[in-house]
Amino acid sequence: MARKTKEQRLQAVHEDALIEFDAIQSAVRDERIQCLEDRRFYSIAGAQWEGSLGEQFANKPKFEVNKVHLSVMRIINEYRNNRITVDFLSKDGSADDTLADTCDGLYRADEEYSTADEAYDNAFEEAVGGGFGAWRLRTVYEDEYDDDDDRQRILIEPIYDADTSVFFDLNAKRQDKSDAKSCYVLTAMTPDAYEEIWGDDPTSWPESIGDMDFDWAAHDVVYVAEVYKAEMQLETIRVFETLAGEEERYSEADFANDPELEAALASVGTQEVRQKKVKRRKVRKYFMSGGGVLSDEGHIAGTEIPIVPVYGKRWFVDNIERCMGHVRLAKDAQRLKNMQLSKLGEISALTPMEKPIFMPEQVAGHEYMWAQDNLKNYPYLLVNPVQDANGNEMASGPIGYTKPPQIPAAMAALLQITEQDMQDILGRQQDGEEMVSNISGKAVELIQSRLDMQSFIYMSNMAKAVKRSGEIWLCMARDVLVEPGRKMKMVGLQGDIETAELTTPILNTETGEVEYENDISKAKFDVIVDVGPSSASKREATVRALTGMIQLTQDPQDRAVLTGMALMNMEGEGISDVRKFYRKKMVSMGVIEPNEKEEAEMAAAAEQQQPDPQVVYLQAETEKSQAQAVKAQADTEYTAARTEETRAKTAETLASIDSNERELALKTAQTLSNLTRGQQ
Repeated sequence: MARKTKEQRLQAVHEDALIEFDAIQSAVRDERIQCLEDRRFYSIAGAQWEGSLGEQFANKPKFEVNKVHLSVMRIINEYRNNRITVDFLSKDGSADDTLADTCDGLYRADEEYSTADEAYDNAFEEAVGGGFGAWRLRTVYEDEYDDDDDRQRILIEPIYDADTSVFFDLNAKRQDKSDAKSCYVLTAMTPDAYEEIWGDDPTSWPESIGDMDFDWAAHDVVYVAEVYKAEMQLETIRVFETLAGEEERYSEADFANDPELEAALASVGTQEVRQKKVKRRKVRKYFMSGGGVLSDEGHIAGTEIPIVPVYGKRWFVDNIERCMGHVRLAKDAQRLKNMQLSKLGEISALTPMEKPIFMPEQVAGHEYMWAQDNLKNYPYLLVNPVQDANGNEMASGPIGYTKPPQIPAAMAALLQITEQDMQDILGRQQDGEEMVSNISGKAVELIQSRLDMQSFIYMSNMAKAVKRSGEIWLCMARDVLVEPGRKMKMVGLQGDIETAELTTPILNTETGEVEYENDISKAKFDVIVDVGPSSASKREATVRALTGMIQLTQDPQDRAVLTGMALMNMEGEGISDVRKFYRKKMVSMGVIEPNEKEEAEMAAAAEQQQPDPQVVYLQAETEKSQAQAVKAQADTEYTAARTEETRAKTAETLASIDSNERELALKTAQTLSNLTRGQQ
């Protein structure tokens, strides 16, 4: 079978993509349209009257009291006040994994570099308002203007209007879309811009495009799709055995990147023992329009599709993915309230006006005066006299008055019911806003807990999305952050800046082998997320609990620990330095485990610390006493040795004289000894 040319392959890719996307878009179109309508409903002035409802109120007051917007903003502000952070954790659960800490710092540095907060905030707001949001990760050159600089880093970018632009394949059931095989990201542009960028004329597209359910080119817009396709490929792994009997594994890419690798292995006696076929997941990226594949970008970094979805509320019904945000269920109640208030406003405006009723001949010639009286406030108004049956003129006023409109009794009751319904759907935010100063702390916590329950599902789903973002970043980092000796900025949890040097060789003193520190290509971690407290009141509750415990203990050390913990949990302007001070104090007391930087600072401080003079004096006295004791011991041993020496010489002397002389000498010595005792 003849091998396909590149053009034939891309044509097949385009045909399959058109069919797949048309099926996806047709299945989820109604849901996504509702998501878009929900976002317009709470965020755009006048959108609450769009459609047939506004047509029924044509030429009538149409007021909007947008309570849905306030409820949505409360949830958004709750998230922005409590950011969600990625944390990489070693597979075996060890807490002191230096490489995991390095990945944490590099991820936060990429977030800061790419202003990832904008991507997170946009996706979360679209998820809360409409039900679906998304952001993307992509690699860029660190210096795009340097031809010799091939270093890359990872950007986190927003995707706007995700409900009408991001579509995953229909077989992807996981919420984070980690099981997706394909993804489409649409971008709308004008026909002129499309032709300028891609050099393609939409009028030249095949006529079969018109048979598709999705219109790729309308009169004023052309759509370009960013297409991601996950592919499973077989790769050969070659296993070599060294002279020491150890196995080393190399992929085809290793030999492709280093042509001298095989010769280098043979030169040191390493022999190939076997080969193994393994599956590798790769992602290929294309740009396409309705006319064809515009660009084949090849395989991208990482093994995952770099699009992160965020859902407000999500479920599957009839095998179709459904989603909604905080707005949809409140739309009818909000519309009803707007209609009631608009009607009430109209009635109120007409209530004080009783319009007089005249015969036509009474106002003939004075119509303008009566019509402009509300604006010009004339001091008097004129009417024409009327004639009686005999033809005599007679003064006459209005023949009657119109009755002012009355507020229907049902409307007042309906207003109360509508208000109650909106509170049940959106939450009773006024309970938190109307708390008085003398309310108990426990009551505050209960009220805030009920309010937090309204936003919990959105925070939980956002945490799943951030976790997925960390997984995608890690698989991309293993491919792009591989340059030995490359220095990169790291950002700590408290915003402190550090530097990491990648793939740094170090000598293992235990094994004598060279290992590599901060080798991101070997980074395989579990990803967890840290969700901040759901409200400031919970932090305040922690402080209240700690201050209450201080009153229950008399131990000075326990009181110091509780005080430090309370100050570390306090919030307020200018208190960050105080929290840092008490953290250092708690670390020095052994209450909090120090991080790597704090351990280094403590070691340096211990080396530079000047000894206490009193301690130095006591230590010197102790050493002096020990020296004197050693000297006394040495003197005693010396005296004993001299005594033994004297005895030995005496024995030698006695042995050298004869027995008579020896006896005389002994007697003389005995006499001298007796004289000595007598004198004493």
